[in-house]
Amino acid sequence: MVKMNRFAVYYAPEPGAFANAAASWLGWDPVAAAKVGHPVLRGLELAALTADPRRYGFHGTLKPPFRLASGLDLAALGAALAELAQDLTAVQSPRLEFVALEGFLALVPGGDTGSLSPDGDTGSLSPDGDTGSLSDLAARVVTRLDRFRAALTEAEIALRRPHLLTLRQRQLLDRYGYPHVMEEFRFHLTLSGQLTPSRLATLLPLAQAHFTPHLPQPFRIADLCLFGEAEDGRFHLLLRHPLG
Repeated sequence: MVKMNRFAVYYAPEPGAFANAAASWLGWDPVAAAKVGHPVLRGLELAALTADPRRYGFHGTLKPPFRLASGLDLAALGAALAELAQDLTAVQSPRLEFVALEGFLALVPGGDTGSLSPDGDTGSLSPDGDTGSLSDLAARVVTRLDRFRAALTEAEIALRRPHLLTLRQRQLLDRYGYPHVMEEFRFHLTLSGQLTPSRLATLLPLAQAHFTPHLPQPFRIADLCLFGEAEDGRFHLLLRHPLG
């Protein structure tokens, strides 16, 4: 296996039309570990606009990238992830929506998000998140796997620009290695790098035309995906474990 510098736990679409559309949009298929040709967009160079998210592959972050703690290995991490997945419940929302999120284009769940009961019904979601909700799912992944995360170096802390974080975000960075977890978490599927308002307005209808025929309804997270960052900085999908 290719050596991996970091690992992360993501949502990634199952093989199919949505996954294919996403791989084409970003130009990288993390399952096949291969470059993919972009759609041709009149007047826009999509490769340049998607350079930042391309290296990660199309995904929604549940546990952000981390270096493996000393004395632990991929086999142990994979086993722990499989065990964790069996303790969690699939979640779903009615749809995905396009949003401008802090200067980049993304897809986010739309409508109420809740857990799936055994018969497939979606439970209600309270403001602070029910057991099985998307926010609770992410929080459990972050906490249960945190023993596998090596402590941040001073250089890694500096990359997060701690002087710009809120007090709570700095506490989360110190505790979990990332400032946007727990109550600061917002699930999203990144479609571009940072864009000017005019460029974002131009890209939005093109992304809608590319993705809308393939967007899942409802949008469902039914497994946990372990990704690894190879030496070239690209993330590969290593393991997929269904939720219990």
